[in-house]
Amino acid sequence: MYTAHPDRYADMPYRRTGRSGLKLPALSLGLWHNFGPADRTVETQRAILRRAFDLGVTHFDLANNYGPPPGAAESALGEALKADFAPYRDELIISTKAGYLMWPGPYGEWGSRKYLLSSLDQSLTRMGLDYVDVFYSHRPDPETPLEETMGALHSAVQQGKALYVGVSNYSAEQTREAARILGELGTPLLIHQPRYSMLDRRPESEGLLDALDELQVGSIVFSPLEQGLLTGRYLDGIPEDSRAASDSPFLNSEALTEELVGKLRALDDIAKSRGQSLAQLALAWVLRGGRVTSALVGASSARQIEDSVGALGNLDFEDAELARIDAVING
Repeated sequence: MYTAHPDRYADMPYRRTGRSGLKLPALSLGLWHNFGPADRTVETQRAILRRAFDLGVTHFDLANNYGPPPGAAESALGEALKADFAPYRDELIISTKAGYLMWPGPYGEWGSRKYLLSSLDQSLTRMGLDYVDVFYSHRPDPETPLEETMGALHSAVQQGKALYVGVSNYSAEQTREAARILGELGTPLLIHQPRYSMLDRRPESEGLLDALDELQVGSIVFSPLEQGLLTGRYLDGIPEDSRAASDSPFLNSEALTEELVGKLRALDDIAKSRGQSLAQLALAWVLRGGRVTSALVGASSARQIEDSVGALGNLDFEDAELARIDAVING
């Protein structure tokens, strides 16, 4: 029987989420790619979860369609919760989402009340939970009134099936409107989950981070390592077992241009000058200054979690370092 490390809260910084009472660890564990698939052993998955929690990572982030196959990640977490984490449920933040394709037919994706609440019920069943801590609308629906989508999130809270609600992949304008609707309903918008990294700065350039500051809404960013590009894996070519070498729709070999590899090597030099790995530099960069509440990291091993948490030892940047990073990215 797993027993959590007694000093699990000693070193992890926790950041308040917007103006809520909820604090999240600076690093959260995302179960997007590495939980549920048959090529990842149950014991490896359990070891990642245990090591993360022992290091103070109290937040596990999922969505209904994470796997593959869809639903597999939630089912895998459900088994791990039952086997290892039942005594620690009140120390955990567990989130899930609905918005992308989950089942066939007109009610299996997007943002209708029918889909969102049905999906949440399915997610709770797979995980063996009575409630999730955060339930997200995973993407805006261009054909469903935002009032209906936000009303469904509000209902999830009213029904006791979610404690908080969030949105993901919403623009700054859509986020403002979602926050307004939820505020009128009496269920505040807790958090936004956008994609953000040194290589993808749209939350800055498109005004999303400014909107979240104004609204006092938290943020948890996904792909801060840009699907593995901002790690040391691709500094000397494309490893055979890497995501870029596979048929992944999220990263392929064509993305690894000579220009990009040159930038990655230059960023790696900056990381070394700070005593960090490239991945640690990338995580520290998104967490700099405190605008981002938490960064989501995936892991295929317990060691990767340890390396990610190591980034938290140096989140401060000199102006000259930030200028060097900008020059590399924009050069």
